[in-house]
Amino acid sequence: MICRNIYTLFMIVLMLTIFNGCESKKQPEQSIPEITLSKNVQSPKSNPSNIYASVEKQLENGPRVVGSKAHELTKGYFLSTLTLYANKVETQNFELVGYDNEKLALTNIIAKFNPTAKKRIFICGHWDSRPRSDQESDSKLQSLPVPGANDGASGCAVMLELARIMKDRSPEIGVDLIFLDGEDYGKSSDLTMFCLGSKYFAANVREYSPEFGILLDMVGDKEAQFLQEQNSLIFGGEIVNLVWDAAKNIGASTFVPEQGSSIYDDHIPLNQSGLKTVDIIDASLVGADVSVGRRHYWHTTHDTIDNISKETLGQVADVLLNVIYTIKFAK
Repeated sequence: MICRNIYTLFMIVLMLTIFNGCESKKQPEQSIPEITLSKNVQSPKSNPSNIYASVEKQLENGPRVVGSKAHELTKGYFLSTLTLYANKVETQNFELVGYDNEKLALTNIIAKFNPTAKKRIFICGHWDSRPRSDQESDSKLQSLPVPGANDGASGCAVMLELARIMKDRSPEIGVDLIFLDGEDYGKSSDLTMFCLGSKYFAANVREYSPEFGILLDMVGDKEAQFLQEQNSLIFGGEIVNLVWDAAKNIGASTFVPEQGSSIYDDHIPLNQSGLKTVDIIDASLVGADVSVGRRHYWHTTHDTIDNISKETLGQVADVLLNVIYTIKFAK
């Protein structure tokens, strides 16, 4: 997950592009169909213990830094698990050159459910760990990788639980779970090397026209509050309202229907490519923008399982399940 300290200039350029009516194929001209949530359908419930155990599983081999053994082992874990659950599993393997000519071997993983359905949504999150703890106050720790319990593993664990449930109860709509690689590789103030997986996906996906997508990032903290991220409101305000309505429907108190801050995250490249995507993120963790000392672990070695709550993970999963199983399209 990326900080906000270089964000103002980016947003000025982005908003000028949007409001100048860019004619590029990367800006969709039509809004998605009107959508609602049915009150007559009971959505399934997640098992928070399963989700928590999945976070632990991702952490057990160490930080999932691109090119590491832990990264390879975790990819195998995702592929083997998703193959058991999904109707179809695909991978996007790609290579990039990183800092100091480092060769980066990355993989996006896409699990498809009800693949023949015309109406589709996608849920995504990054599965890599940050290779440096650059927000550590102790300079000796800044070169160490981030464990990534919340910043990466939490969202992926939620998606695996969704996969388990969708295997047993196929949704009426199509759902794609997208595990994005290389989101957190970049050095601070270098946007070009962040969100590598979402940039690759956006540039290389073909004939894919989902109604919308939902990004998960840092969704497991014990005291999480999910405000409505500003860029999500710009790109897909109606989807933000839909998700927070689902949270209200099931009593998910971690979702607060108030505007939050602007974040550069995987949803930005996806939206720029025409894939309407909103971000569920505990944004106050970014830059330690919160008074609770325990929560000052973003991009540090303290992003560990001790900060993770089964209840928070379960609420996020249940909100998404409510969207998946009660959504209705007017046309």
